[in-house]
Amino acid sequence: MTAAPEAGARQQQQAEATMEQCESVEREVDKVLQKFLTYGQHCEQSLEELLHYVGQLRAELASAALQGTPLSATLSLVMSQCCRKIKDTVQKLASDHKDIHSSVSRVGKAIDRNFDSEVCGVVSDAVWDSREKQQQILQMAIVEHLYQQGMLSVAEELCQESTLNVDLDFKQPFLELNRILEALHKHDLGPALEWAISHRQRLLELNSSLEFKLHRLYFIHLLAGGPDKQLEALSYARHFQPFARLHQREIQVMMGSLVYLRLGLEKSPYCHLLDTSHWAEICETFTRDACSLLGLSVESPLSVSFASGCVALPVLMNIKAVIEQRQCTGVWSHKDELPTSDSNPPIKLICGHVISRDALNKLINGGKEEEKPATDSSHFSLSIYFLHTSFLKLTARKLNRK
Repeated sequence: MTAAPEAGARQQQQAEATMEQCESVEREVDKVLQKFLTYGQHCEQSLEELLHYVGQLRAELASAALQGTPLSATLSLVMSQCCRKIKDTVQKLASDHKDIHSSVSRVGKAIDRNFDSEVCGVVSDAVWDSREKQQQILQMAIVEHLYQQGMLSVAEELCQESTLNVDLDFKQPFLELNRILEALHKHDLGPALEWAISHRQRLLELNSSLEFKLHRLYFIHLLAGGPDKQLEALSYARHFQPFARLHQREIQVMMGSLVYLRLGLEKSPYCHLLDTSHWAEICETFTRDACSLLGLSVESPLSVSFASGCVALPVLMNIKAVIEQRQCTGVWSHKDELPTSDSNPPIKLICGHVISRDALNKLINGGKEEEKPATDSSHFSLSIYFLHTSFLKLTARKLNRK
């Protein structure tokens, strides 16, 4: 009866220890960021003062040259002082910059001190066919992530440097999505509306309200133009007709706002229509629905793999540490002792945990088959491992198909 409270206490202690480790690293990062801020401000101020000083001296020299007078002893002294001031300023900025390097290195030391960087013992090599294949899949995942984040030039440069051959058919959806998103960030609804109308039928099959939201936002954009845009807004309202049944209430609200157009919507009960958050919402809606229609994930496989690794690795490394402390060296001696495959897929239990189907069969049989010893936390931890490894395999197969 005391096993559950003890397990909860251990998890609480582990969480507190992890939080303390994170805070320790965060403090070092904050110090570096503060130094960067201070250095930037000092650098900008010093250079501005120096430019002003040199500008004044240049004006004096130009004036003397126009008058045809020889360089006076005073100006010669001022020039010498100016050169010395430039040299001292550059040396001071270089010294401060070198000090920032030492602060950055302390962040790395704090990470090494608070976190275990050795993860090879808990990662299965069976996920990858070979080192070359592993490198290719990783490069492809990075390229896809860069395309999905709109960093097209960086992705192209990586493809050239890594000699990775990416088909135009693979790049085209990302190029189109980023072009439309870039327009939306500039409050230009034209490309998104054109895309939504051309894909109307498929969007309806996904129960998407993207086209309506785009028309709604364009209507609001017209309302923001004031009374001069009233006739244009009324004319544009015909675009709501196909959506009247599903979005009746929202359409009624927009039409009701026309009553306050001459008084100003910003001071009316409809002021919420002018909230700038609608633009961020339409970008999210477009990204989600467009990715779903094109068969793309909203988040890149690289970011999802990284997030799942952050969840799985600490638990697995904790198991590894417990096994080593209890001197159960035979429990986890090989990297393929936690298999997941098409013939042994992960199974979700009613409690929410996930284990392999073979493990479930053993539980159903009452443990009649010979089993290896396990730690107290293996049930939950191995479940996380199965999820993580399965995701990596699915991602690898997906990228390989592409």
